[in-house]
Amino acid sequence: MFNGLKNAIRGVINKLFNKSSIQNELKVDIAVSDKMSRSIDLWLNMYKNKSPWLNEVTKSLNLPATISSEVARLVTLELESEVVGNDFLNKQYQDVLKDVRKYCEYACCCGGLVFKPYVSGGKIEVDYVQANNFFPTEYSSAGDITSAIFSEIKVKGDIKYTRLEYHNWTPDAYTISNYAYKSNTARLIGYSDELGKQISLKEVSEWADLSEKLTLQGVERPLFSYFKIPQANSVESTSPLGVSVFSRAVDLIKEADKQYSRILWEYEATEVAIDADSSMFRRNSSGEYEVPHGKKRLYRMLEMETGDNKWNVFSPTIRDSSLFAGLNQLLRKIEFNCGLSYGVISDAQETDKTATEIKASKQRLYSTVKDVQKSLEDALEGLIYSIDKWSILAGFTPSLKYETTFNWDDSVVIDKDSELLAMQQDVASGLIRPELYVMKKYGVTEEEALKMMPDTKDLVQDNPFDKGGV
Repeated sequence: MFNGLKNAIRGVINKLFNKSSIQNELKVDIAVSDKMSRSIDLWLNMYKNKSPWLNEVTKSLNLPATISSEVARLVTLELESEVVGNDFLNKQYQDVLKDVRKYCEYACCCGGLVFKPYVSGGKIEVDYVQANNFFPTEYSSAGDITSAIFSEIKVKGDIKYTRLEYHNWTPDAYTISNYAYKSNTARLIGYSDELGKQISLKEVSEWADLSEKLTLQGVERPLFSYFKIPQANSVESTSPLGVSVFSRAVDLIKEADKQYSRILWEYEATEVAIDADSSMFRRNSSGEYEVPHGKKRLYRMLEMETGDNKWNVFSPTIRDSSLFAGLNQLLRKIEFNCGLSYGVISDAQETDKTATEIKASKQRLYSTVKDVQKSLEDALEGLIYSIDKWSILAGFTPSLKYETTFNWDDSVVIDKDSELLAMQQDVASGLIRPELYVMKKYGVTEEEALKMMPDTKDLVQDNPFDKGGV
């Protein structure tokens, strides 16, 4: 039953074929529409700085990667989490947390990411499957993906080998099926949508120890966990997949790139130059006119009209202020559509004009970060369950009770200094008890705060006049 578990059940993911090929072969329906698939591909290309509108004229600000990175940074910067009650499980989990920001960024880019653990040697490894590289087949009424297909590609010479790993969960049983295919279309890799001829897993040495079909009992949920960006899917409301954090700003990002390109052209077009008649340049030994060495960018040789005017300085007025102002307004609209506060990617000196705007802007960012943190926490809980279940099935650990703790410090998105100052004023005014301020500032319990505070008797000094002193 466990043949292959201790070697590897993994999915190095490559989506190199059309979903219809998989549907026809495995006789299952894939819950990803062509529209949703195209959107994911667009977001990924934008993230890779390969937006379809970029060319020699239109340059990139690389906003998709910047936005994804910034959201991931704010979400995970001060994340502290551990598994209490199971040291083996906690060790595997801490390995995941080391790179959680990077994988959170990938999820922010494409709308989601799958954590899929597998057994490798004496430990549990985790595959991080991006949104364009897996095929959900079943999902619950709440939108939770319960079954999916993953693929692994190996190319040897002109032969392409494909393995499909199908996870099918039902309340009664959990089935993992492996299928292998062979095709001689390796030269078309990246474009081929054909699986080829089905073969035995044993024909590929890396897959020889894998079970063709493995049925597990007592599995309460899928042995993979989908981290979904918690935004409403405006591309396809019925899809179980998440959307990119910048999905509602695609057109604005395109316009920002065009505006940025205008600014670059403005600097290039208004670059100072000296237009001079050819008669003002010396000739070399071949009789050709020569521009001073190292000054070809400054001097432009022309055949000017006859007369006293033999040269002219080209130095037009640059319009960078108005162009940058236009770009900054676009960046502010992008921030709003992406749930960011003003000043994250726009010029902070030109933002937050009123106290009301400042408050609304910060609340927008806070809500975005907290929502993503909650979704990531749910996904990590699911991952921990999967790691624990695999470790029990593989005989690494017995079934142990455990508890997962999460600490999300919000000081990055909340102005903690201002909040503490306001509390300090409330204490001085007698509106709140001093220990509440100590609890907030140092992150301690009420009992610990009371111990930290000085005894009020020590604060009162004896007054010698009260005792009749001189």
